[in-house]
Order: sequence, then structure tokens, then C-alpha cells
Amino acid sequence: MSVKPASFDYYRPDTVDEALQLLDEAEDEGKILAGGQSLVPIMNMRLATPQCIIDVNGLNGLDTIRYESGLMKIGALSRQRCLEQNNLVKEKVPLIAEAAPFIGHTQTRNRGTIGGSLVHADPSAEIPLSLLVLDAQAVIRSCDEERTVPVSDFFVTYLTTDIMPNEMLTEIQIPTEGIPQGYAFVEFSRRHGDFALVDAACLIDTDEQRRITSVRLALGGVDAIPVLSEDATELLVGEKLSSRLLEEVGRAVQAEVDPDEDLHASREYRRHLAGVFAKRAVRLAYQRAIQGGGTG
Repeated sequence: MSVKPASFDYYRPDTVDEALQLLDEAEDEGKILAGGQSLVPIMNMRLATPQCIIDVNGLNGLDTIRYESGLMKIGALSRQRCLEQNNLVKEKVPLIAEAAPFIGHTQTRNRGTIGGSLVHADPSAEIPLSLLVLDAQAVIRSCDEERTVPVSDFFVTYLTTDIMPNEMLTEIQIPTEGIPQGYAFVEFSRRHGDFALVDAACLIDTDEQRRITSVRLALGGVDAIPVLSEDATELLVGEKLSSRLLEEVGRAVQAEVDPDEDLHASREYRRHLAGVFAKRAVRLAYQRAIQGGGTG
């Protein structure tokens, strides 16, 4: 197996418009290089052989993290390590800050970007799963237009998204008004830094009687794209969490997911893990919700 990429033309544009023009001219033979943590390995193994690499690391303004008009706006070039450490992220969307340390190792997060992870669309990756639960939106630009796509509509199938060959993700927007106070991100991998076999993210709000008023539970590694559990929502809303209810949630999630079998885990094992980690995520998010969003 080759460990060197096929030959390609390399460009390092100075502006977003220049990058988009290069993408447009390359048609479907161009690839954006940001952190390179996903693209470079698959190029080295010749699983991807783009003729044109457009390095966007020199573009200004795509790595900003700011809060405006009820939206957390995170530039697509924001490094994963920044998501882990940024105080505004910790305050407004703590789920992201909790998920980030599970991504690879520190060296990986120093280079990897939020946009690169979202566009790569690995169904077990931490960032796509977190953004799905947070009901985030992807801002996508081409030479001709800018459009905003809900992350819930962004994933098409395994490693495939709604983004077109002549488009580039520029920003992620997360609505913060009404974000539930209870949050949790949990995952299982064979070793820290390995790809997750299964991960789960959850947001929960409760009323003064500790009844669940809203819930979003999503699982990764259980299908071709991250999966929002509708059955868990139906079971949980209006109820106080109990051991019996938690077991029902676990069984419902196991029946709802459709994992593949691979070298790392059988279908049955992934389905079992989905139930276990769904329960863990719900329990922790509920505890934080009734404690007012504390660390629980």
C-alpha cells in the first residue's frame, strides 16, 4: 500500500473569494486543506487523489469564535484545541468543550479544525455529533451564493455531505437561546485517542418538579450518519428520570439504531454499546439539568 499521495497542484490563496474561484475552476478535482488530519492520511493511502489542493490556512477571519445576536459563530478554521479551551465556548456551548478532548490526541486537536471534522462527516466523530444535538447550522459559500444548512440536513451518508465540489464551509452557527442546561457527551473507544466505537450526546431541560421538558439525544457510530433518537424523546418528555425509564430508553435506542459490522466491532456489540452509552448520557445530562447546569 502506498504511503505517499499522488501528484497534485498546490495553491495557497489569500482570500476566501480566491479560494472559491480556485474550487470553481477545479470542478470536482479540488480539495480544501485545513487541518489535514483526515485528508492527508486518505491521500497518502491513495483513497483520494485530488488534482488540486487549496490550502486555506492563510485565510483571515475563518478562525474567529464570537457571540452575536443569540448565535455562537465559530469559524470553520477554528482549531479543535481552541474549542476545548475557549472560555466563550465553555460558557455558551459547554457540550462542545466537553466533547473536544475525546478527539484524537493534543497534537491532533492542535491542527484539526471544526470545519474539517464536520465536512469529513465520520459518523462516529465527536464534532458532527455534538453539532447535530445543538441544532447547529452550516454556512456554505460558493462563488455565486451563500447558503445556510441545518446540520440535521447536512449529512447524506457515510463521509458524504450536502456540500458541493465548488463550495466551502466558512462558519458554524449555534443558536444559544433556550439551550438546555443539562448536557453530556460520552463515548467508548478501545484506547483514548482511537476512533469511537459508539458515542452519545444529550441535552436535557427540566421543570421545577424535575420533569423533563425537552431532550435531544444523538448517537454516533451506529449508522452511516449520526442519529437523533426520536424514540428517546417520546419516552422522556414529561417524565422524571427513573431507573425503569432509563432502561426503557436503552432498549428503545438499541431497537432504533442500525450499526454496521467491521473489524472493530460486531453489529450486536455496537447495538449493545448504543444502549449503554445512551443511558449514561441521559443520566448525566439529567443530573446537570436538575442541578442548574453544574458539572454533576
